[in-house]
Amino acid sequence: MRHERVTPQPYFDLDGTSLILEGDAVVALQRIPDKSIQCCVTSPPYWSLRDYGIKGQIGIEDSVYQYIHTLIGVFREVRRVLKDDGTLWLNIGDSYTSGGRTWRAPDKKNPARAMSIRPDTPEGLKPKDLIGVPWRLAFALQNDGWYLRSDIIWHKPNAMPESVKDRPTRCHEYVFLFSKSEKYYYDYQAVREANGRNRRSVWSIHTQPYKEAHFAVYPPALVEPCLLAGSRPGDYVLDPFLGSGTTAAVCQDLGRRYVGIELNPEYVQIALKRLRRLDAEAPEVRKVVS
Repeated sequence: MRHERVTPQPYFDLDGTSLILEGDAVVALQRIPDKSIQCCVTSPPYWSLRDYGIKGQIGIEDSVYQYIHTLIGVFREVRRVLKDDGTLWLNIGDSYTSGGRTWRAPDKKNPARAMSIRPDTPEGLKPKDLIGVPWRLAFALQNDGWYLRSDIIWHKPNAMPESVKDRPTRCHEYVFLFSKSEKYYYDYQAVREANGRNRRSVWSIHTQPYKEAHFAVYPPALVEPCLLAGSRPGDYVLDPFLGSGTTAAVCQDLGRRYVGIELNPEYVQIALKRLRRLDAEAPEVRKVVS
């Protein structure tokens, strides 16, 4: 496993080793060769959910439309680096308009949710509206050339309670399956359900925090079926928003190679520590400082 800090340079040589790139997602993706990745499994920062306090972060754009435009640019590069039969598995959650509030108080169970800035209510929406971010993004990516193949409901049996009194408590997010081409690799047998039937589109998977991360992480059990269906042992899997390294950790467990990209140096170190602990025999990571 190599760790590089990215600058605008020629393509990396994916020489059979896994790789973590520290830097902006688009800049890092531009260094990955065309058609070199089999599968992408990722969860980008959600809009207006958290201020990570780092220059260039995604998720605190002035409007949800700017946020979606930014992600289209990232995933356009993802489509370039995917093989023609490759797939993208995209986990994304929704949010509500701020109702005019310009800040958010910390949550006792999750202090990192506090925000000193919050975008205004998006044009065309009203205070208290559900924004519909997942479907807005899905349709925008479809319009940009992706094949939208499935919407998967991630049902969270242990979802956090909400204090709202005028709507149901939300206990789900979306995972969208996109493909680069009309025909693509999908191993349906690898993800059959326990009774032998084809995998259904509602996945009940408990949330699972990672103790060293003070930000939201998706659980390995959500990543595993995506990797099993979308890749083979030895294939390269991409996560352009690596965070604490969950996608990479599942890749190690399942014998996939990976390319992870993460903007925040603190999160890169969390991921590296996690991956080294999972594989004590991993070679020392080479860090190149630009």
